[in-house]
Amino acid sequence: MDLNHLDANGNARMADVGDKEITRREAVAEGVILIKPEALALIRGGNKKGNVLTTATVAGVLQAKRTFESIPMCHTVTLDNVAIDYETGEDRIKITARTVCHGRTGAEMEALNAVCTAALTIYDMLKAADKSMKITDIRLLRKTGGKSGDVFYG
Repeated sequence: MDLNHLDANGNARMADVGDKEITRREAVAEGVILIKPEALALIRGGNKKGNVLTTATVAGVLQAKRTFESIPMCHTVTLDNVAIDYETGEDRIKITARTVCHGRTGAEMEALNAVCTAALTIYDMLKAADKSMKITDIRLLRKTGGKSGDVFYG
């Protein structure tokens, strides 16, 4: 299998997507942050740093739009939409990000980046209350559009 970010000599390169068809592309990624119930209560009840999940959403959206700046071989993708949702449990927050674009290359790195940044923002805002938080299980759930069509991951 060829890796599209390496040339024949194994050197890093940006993949040429100029001949690819422009299609609607969507990606969904998720991740989990394990957190003590006491720290989770600060999200539900508010804290002096503001609304944690709103701040995490803004950070995730902003970083999704700037993925190309932190991952060297990513193309600049003009996103049509970024949506970040949270599902809280007793000791965890599941973060789900959905990105949509119309372009020659997909939106999966942007969805993954949104999840990572949202999780890191939650961690940063609550680290004083829980130094044992764990960010885990970051993965791509599905992507649609492009030559690969619809791909669902387990």
